[in-house]
Parts: sequence; C-alpha cells; structure tokens
Amino acid sequence: MPDMIQPPHIRAALPDDDEELAELDRLTWSYLHAVTPRPRPPYRPFFSERHSPDGCLVAELDRRIVGYVRLGFPTPLASNAHVRQIQGLAVSDEARGRGVGRALIRAALEEARRGGARRVTLRVLAHNTPARKLYESEGFVVEGVLPEEFLLGGEYVDDVFMGCGL
Repeated sequence: MPDMIQPPHIRAALPDDDEELAELDRLTWSYLHAVTPRPRPPYRPFFSERHSPDGCLVAELDRRIVGYVRLGFPTPLASNAHVRQIQGLAVSDEARGRGVGRALIRAALEEARRGGARRVTLRVLAHNTPARKLYESEGFVVEGVLPEEFLLGGEYVDDVFMGCGL
C-alpha cells in the first residue's frame, strides 16, 4: 500500500511553542523572504509585544511543528479593523510540498473571516515566486508594488502588496 501523505494539523499557537517556533524561524531564514539579517545569538523570543500567540496558527505533522502563519492587524486604527494582515509564514524544509503552506493560508483566511474581517493583505518579496504562486492560487491579487524597496544580499528587491476579499 502506498505511503499516504497526512494533512497537517492546524491549531492555535501556545506560549509554550515559543522556542520551537523561534528555531523554525532561524532554520527557514533566507533572503528569499526575509528582510532582516540572519539571526545571530543571543536569539530573540518568537513571541513579543508585537506578535503574541493569539495571532499565530501552527501546523503540525507527527506532533512536530513544521510551519506557522502570523495573522495581525495592519494598523491599530478602528477604521482599519476590518482588515487582517499575514505578517509571517514559514514552513520547514522537510514539510515543503506536503500542503502545509496552503493549509496555513486557508486556516488564516478562515480565522480572519471568523473574526469579522472583510479582507486579508500581505507583503511578499517579488523574487519569492513559490510564495506568490501559492497566494495567487488562494485568491490573493497584486494590489501594488514598491520598486527596489529592500537591499538584500547586494540586490535591490521589489516588495509586492497583495490582498484577498473574504
């Protein structure tokens, strides 16, 4: 019988996930998606005042965290409270190609819908073709481009703003 690929289990992040998520973030760091330098010790915690466990969903395979998505508010303004923003998405190398990223995006959209959001936005680097294709396949469209917004590894990179109505 062929080996069946199990779908990831998506759940709300817990404060106790901090260390495992911080390690996942370090292991998946790349200029393909990161606009900050490679993390160096002493490492900062994953959760902070800006990003609490409340806005984070994790994906598990075999009871191990293999991915996360951070969903937050783009601004603190009441007039913008109907919008959520994906503020981070990572999938471990060994879990790529197993539907983890797609499951996290779908769970984030559902979470935003449950929370009363009318739309979800995100920013993605122009050269991150795999992420852009995933977002587009889940209903996101390009709403703007900031040319040469970041200088990463000696190259200027455009920042792409995408959105999706709920």
